[in-house]
Amino acid sequence: MSNRNLKEEFVSQIEKHQGIIYKVSRMYCDKEECRQDLFQDILVQLWQSFPTFNKQSKFSTWMYRVALNTAIAQFRKDKKNNEDTMSEIPVNIIEEESYKEKEDRKELVQRAINKLSKAEKAIIILYMDDYTYEEISEIAGITMSNVGVKISRIKTKLQKILKELEYGL
Repeated sequence: MSNRNLKEEFVSQIEKHQGIIYKVSRMYCDKEECRQDLFQDILVQLWQSFPTFNKQSKFSTWMYRVALNTAIAQFRKDKKNNEDTMSEIPVNIIEEESYKEKEDRKELVQRAINKLSKAEKAIIILYMDDYTYEEISEIAGITMSNVGVKISRIKTKLQKILKELEYGL
């Protein structure tokens, strides 16, 4: 494939799936400046890795994996950024709750998820985004059976953290 065609295909795919990069950037950075830096780092890594994308998986799955690996690698290098927290987490909330109750519940869930490790955050966010175990396995680089075990353990851990946060246990 020519460089021009490669660039056009890359830009097309990025435009189609850029929400993934935004989501990962928000998941790992609380500050806007940090988000922008991470977004750029992810784009650079995607561009550098794009020629090796073998199309055995969906582009979005591959993109998620590169984005998460880039985010995790960046934070391993820069310990001070590990303090950053997620700013938005998709949460299903009961409709009868008032707006204030919904916001309070979202904040509580965000705080609970922030207490998870980076790898646990990545897995639970993929799960909350309705990725299949197979897709999560591919993105996280673990077996499908391990995905199920990890999700179960993360849910249990989140329940415990939520109780602690809610009731001060």
